[in-house]
Amino acid sequence: MTDTFFQNQKDQSKIKAEIVEKYFGAWSRIMISILEANEKQYPQHGKNKPIAYIDLFAGQGIYDDGNKSTPILILEKAVQDSKLQKRLLTIFNDADEQISKSLQENINSIPNIQNLSYKPQVTNFEVGEEIVNYFDNRQLVPTLMFLDPFGYKGLSLKLIKSIVNRGNWGCECIIFFSYDGINRAINNSIVENYMIDLFTEKTLQKLRNKLNNSNLSSSQKELEIIENFSQAVQEETDAKYILPFRFKKENQNKTSHHLIFVTKNFKGYQIMKEVMAKRSSDNTHGSVPFEYNPATREQPLLFSYSQPLNDLPSLLLQKFTGKTLTMKEIYEEHNVGTPYIELNYREVLKQMEMEGKITVNPKFGDYYVDQNGNYILNDKRKPKKRRKNSFTEEVLVTFPKNI
Repeated sequence: MTDTFFQNQKDQSKIKAEIVEKYFGAWSRIMISILEANEKQYPQHGKNKPIAYIDLFAGQGIYDDGNKSTPILILEKAVQDSKLQKRLLTIFNDADEQISKSLQENINSIPNIQNLSYKPQVTNFEVGEEIVNYFDNRQLVPTLMFLDPFGYKGLSLKLIKSIVNRGNWGCECIIFFSYDGINRAINNSIVENYMIDLFTEKTLQKLRNKLNNSNLSSSQKELEIIENFSQAVQEETDAKYILPFRFKKENQNKTSHHLIFVTKNFKGYQIMKEVMAKRSSDNTHGSVPFEYNPATREQPLLFSYSQPLNDLPSLLLQKFTGKTLTMKEIYEEHNVGTPYIELNYREVLKQMEMEGKITVNPKFGDYYVDQNGNYILNDKRKPKKRRKNSFTEEVLVTFPKNI
């Protein structure tokens, strides 16, 4: 790592830290609420069970220019939250001994840091098989792991799997994927073992064949690399949802990193998509592309994230032909693997209703769902009227049989 790395925080590092901090805030609130409910129902199991935040490539916590990175931001949030104070268990590691010492000093300087029930752990080791084995042999508490290596050494599918697969719920990974460095390393035999750890041997060979035997542009090569990594994560772990976000080099139209979110849980996917959407530097007619405009059907996962908002009406008409669903069901069934957030569905469905493309139950509360999942007209209660321009989760939408 260069001596100048921590001098000044770059814009992409600031955005990265904001995304991680915002997601951690939402994730921790949900985890704590679930734990509180379980502890109320089963008081004999004890109270104030922990949740964990782990950063294995933590850095020094504060840049020389005074800007804070994720370790300090996370701990400051915990100090200010009475519930997090009691429950948050943190592990921060950096392989550089001097950097880990600086991190410890910066943590110690946080006002009221001693109020945390679990003292932040700062360690100093190379990330490799040993830490993977450590996680593999433990049943984890709800854990959010942030993996932000300087390059790619230590980052592996086994490490991601050791977190995502070990916990029954609430275990997720946020990966800062160093595309620039990995792109140069894919065909470098000296670091082949690191690339196998990242892609698997089978996927790496397939990727090399694609990159070396095709006349691909630099942007197409990038998409192939991210697509293959994302697919490898899905194949090697229990993760159902992969969400990428691209960072460009400052003052250049080239990629430096991708932030890739990995989770088994739809709610986590939904929240992270909203967080990323607010920090996207571009949008495609109102939807959030996560910077994937050039993707093609050759990269099915990434292609799905490149669709503009004006495609959404036709996509909904095709998928739900002849069906009747609530707005919530439409959103949850359709949005995975797309750039669309919940607000997009509300706005598009309102517009489709105005244009007569769909039939919408004009009154809120006219129907209820029976135990078999059927929609039954509720004539026993006086229905509530929909507010003007509203499109709540329970509103029923009927799509035409013929498009």
